[in-house]
Formats: sequence, structure tokens, C-alpha cells
Amino acid sequence: MKIGIIGATGKAGNKILKEATKRNHDVTAIVRDASKLEQKDIPVIAGDVMDLTTSDVQDFDVVINAFGAPAGKEALHVSVGRHLIDIFSPIDTRLLVVGGAGSLYVDDDQTTKLIDTPDFPKEFVPTAANQGQNLEDLQASAVNYTFISPSAFFDPKGNRTGNYILGTDKLLVNSDGDSYVSYADFAVALLDEVETPAFKRQRFTVASEKGLPNPL
Repeated sequence: MKIGIIGATGKAGNKILKEATKRNHDVTAIVRDASKLEQKDIPVIAGDVMDLTTSDVQDFDVVINAFGAPAGKEALHVSVGRHLIDIFSPIDTRLLVVGGAGSLYVDDDQTTKLIDTPDFPKEFVPTAANQGQNLEDLQASAVNYTFISPSAFFDPKGNRTGNYILGTDKLLVNSDGDSYVSYADFAVALLDEVETPAFKRQRFTVASEKGLPNPL
């Protein structure tokens, strides 16, 4: 499968890149600075994400948006998201978006989002709010999207167990009662969705255990 990864040098993007290449997909990194790529033997589209055009992405089967906005520029999640909606709207290429947990509900009635709970860290509110707006923009669009929310604790150093649980709009917890997923298991779940689509034009969320790594 031909896959483009926006933000392939970021923490999530790099894990997704490694998982995709491990599965022998035809992967292209879409990055601002190609010199930051650890894997030097893959095709690259270098430049600002806001300069991407429909012709740049139309030949991919799937494009994964793992763009991460820097602190103080969290509104880029919305502006980048809207630009991608514009260029993907005329085509059927799937757009998978690495989202956040803040827009997930914490109650069965789905009246309270994680971002609105008293203990949600204030420093993460701008990112969570803008990622939530990106989801709403996608839901109102004609884009063939899937939005993937991690659990509350999105662990860059966690193991790849190869196992996970899925949900849709409610925050998940693992067997220890923790809302947790490693970047590595998030990448596994995302690539499984790429290969076997189950959540087209939907959001889903993923949680995993902190167990021993699965070498497979």
C-alpha cells in the first residue's frame, strides 16, 4: 500500500513510519526537514505542510497526518487541518489523523469531555481544544477521514506489546484502570486500521497495557 506520513520525524510519526516500513508498505515521509529522518532510504516530500497540494497527495492510498504543533502555536492544528480538508476534499485518498484524548468523553451519557474535567492539565488545553476543533471540521467535511485518539497517557517510551483495545468516543482504560497507550501500540492500531478499515469517516480511540514487549 502506498502511504504518506506527514510529520514522520515527530515522536508519533516516527513510530508510525517504523511500523509501516516493518510491514513492507511503500512509505513516503512528508516533512519540513528531511535531514531529521532516521531512515534515509525512503522517498521524501520536503517542505511546509501548508504548501501541499491535491496533486502531491492524490496518488497515495492513505496519508497519515501526524503533525504536531509547537507550544504557543497550537492553532496550527486547526489551520493545517483545514488546509488538508481543502486538498483532500476532491479525492478519495484516505486521511488518517493522529488526534488527542481531550475530546473523548469520560461518562456513559457523553456529556463531559476529558478536557472539561477539573484535573485536565491546563498546559495541554490549547492543544486539546484545537485538536478537538480539527475533529469537528473533519466530521463536517466530505473527506474520507479517520481520526485516532490516544488514551490520556500517551507514552513515547512504552513498549510495543502488539495488543490493544479499541473504542469510539469514550475514554478507555486498561486492565489496571489506567487510560494508557504507548506510541508503539498506537502505531500498531493505526496500521491495522490502514490495512483493514473499520472506522471510515469516524473517530476511534485505543488503549494498551504496559506489559512486556512483543517481539513480533
